[in-house]
Amino acid sequence: MALKSTIYKADCQIADMDRGYYHDHHLTLALHPSETEERMMVRLLAFIIHADENLHFTKGLSSDDEPDLWQKSLTDEIDVWIDVGMPDDKRIRKACHRAKQVYVYTYGGRNSLWWQQIQHKLERFTNLTVVNLPKADTDALMPLVKRTMHLQISLQDGQLWLSDEHQNATVKPDTWLSAT
Repeated sequence: MALKSTIYKADCQIADMDRGYYHDHHLTLALHPSETEERMMVRLLAFIIHADENLHFTKGLSSDDEPDLWQKSLTDEIDVWIDVGMPDDKRIRKACHRAKQVYVYTYGGRNSLWWQQIQHKLERFTNLTVVNLPKADTDALMPLVKRTMHLQISLQDGQLWLSDEHQNATVKPDTWLSAT
């Protein structure tokens, strides 16, 4: 019998001063049996950073052909492709050819070696942005994890502040490669 995903709900009040975006999102996140809560929270962070009514979670780990999140146009073209983790260069190359903008969010503290090995293969893609989330920052998110989360989020100058009724966390993403 296959294990089922665990469902998490996240009510997010987003105040993004950098983009002038102020909106509430009521999200449902499926935690795949092979996924950690840290990875799920990084997916949530990626959503928050790019929040839009047309941005959606996909099958993610359950599908090789889809990113963790994407935003499609009305003509079904992929405007934004977002992967979480340390994808191989073939997957990133494929994403860069399929989407207008590609973002990769790395996390976990072991990613600097991955980046050293893959960086030279990716520098030619002008639509690719690679962002590292420091381990200490993603660890600070863990007390916020609940099956039902009510989060207030502020974004300003590239930094995120997340809080619920009892905990708070700060995340300062580090951009390793920026789309031109």
